[in-house]
Order: sequence, then structure tokens, then C-alpha cells
Amino acid sequence: MRHCFFLAAALATIQAWLPAATAATATPAAAPAKAAAKPAAKPAPRPASKPTPGTTRQQANSTAKGLALATQTTETISAGQLDVAARVLTGAAECEFNQRVTVQPLDGQPGLFTVSHQGRHYRMLPRETATGAVRLEDPANGIVWLQIPAKSMLMNARRGQRMVDSCMHAEQRAAVAAVTEAGQGIGIVAPVGPAASAVAPAAPAVVAGQPQATAPAAMPAAPAPAASAP
Repeated sequence: MRHCFFLAAALATIQAWLPAATAATATPAAAPAKAAAKPAAKPAPRPASKPTPGTTRQQANSTAKGLALATQTTETISAGQLDVAARVLTGAAECEFNQRVTVQPLDGQPGLFTVSHQGRHYRMLPRETATGAVRLEDPANGIVWLQIPAKSMLMNARRGQRMVDSCMHAEQRAAVAAVTEAGQGIGIVAPVGPAASAVAPAAPAVVAGQPQATAPAAMPAAPAPAASAP
């Protein structure tokens, strides 16, 4: 009897344990933790943009303006250049083909001028010349204004071309009219020495006590032959 009691208790304990063990085995295992997120990929570098033609031209213009500004800053006017500037004719000059060039001094900058032609303005300074002509230059653009007594002209020195010629201020027109009436020429003329042919040879000096050379006597002409009798 006692053995039967223990067997019954053991069976009851096993029956109570079996449902809990079955439920534990039926529960699925927890899902593994998600893998750590991958770091974000770095963006690819953008290719360098090529300069456009407009940008290149703007850079070239900026460089030219910088050089012109540097030239204006470092350029000094000498006393000789100021003498040339004093002879520059200012105002409007009438030129060929009904064109016009205007020359005006720069305010507050002695010796410097603004020369205007067809809407373009050139900042010019005087240069000394060996011929005496008045010469104004724009170093940044290579433009030259030449003034002689008879006329003036505007040139592109870099290209070796005349931009406009036969320009005359009122003072030049008056000078040309005056010399035309007098029958003279006008311009830059080199001094001319006396002609050698116009100078007569000097007579030999006479020294007392010395015989003087005399010119040889002319030989007598030969007698004409006598005419023969018929």
C-alpha cells in the first residue's frame, strides 16, 4: 500500500510538470538582434566645372584693368612731359569722313588728357619726341594721338594702323590758312644750311714782296686757210 501511494504521488507530479515543459519547448527562440546599421556612404566628389568663355573674357578684362590701374598709379609726369602737355590743343577736332576727336585735360591730374573718338575714351599722357611733334599715348590700349602744326591723327600703335586722320583744331586751321596766303609751307622742317653752289670762291690773298701767280695767256687762234683760186 505504501508503495502504491508513492507511485501515485510521483505520477501526479510528472503529469503536472509535462504541460509546462511542453509549453517551454513550443515557444520559438527570440529573433537575433538586428545587425548594426552600415555607415552611410560618402558622396562622390563633383567634377571641377570648366571655365566658360564668358568667364575667361571677364578674367582677361579684369587683368587688363588691373595692369592699366598699376600703370596709372606708377606713372609719373616729368618736367619735359609737362612742357609737351602745355602745347596740346584741346577741344573738338574735325577729321576726315565727318569724324571728330575730342581732347580734354583731366581735372586734378596735370599733364594727363582724355581723348575721345566714336564713343571710346582713352586716358593719355604726353611723350617727348625728337621731331618736336606733340605725342599723347594710352599705354593700356596702345592708342597714340599725334599733333603737328598742320593736322593731327589718331593711331593704333599695336596694329600700326591709323584710326582717323586729317584732324584739325581751330588753331591748326588758322595756321594753315595764314601760311597758305603767305605762300609758305607749314610743318616740321629740318634746318637747311646755305647751298654750296651759291657761295662764290674767294680770291687768292695778295702778299707784298711775293710774285703773284698769273693766269696763263690764251693761245692765239690758228689762221684760217686761204681760199684756192678757181
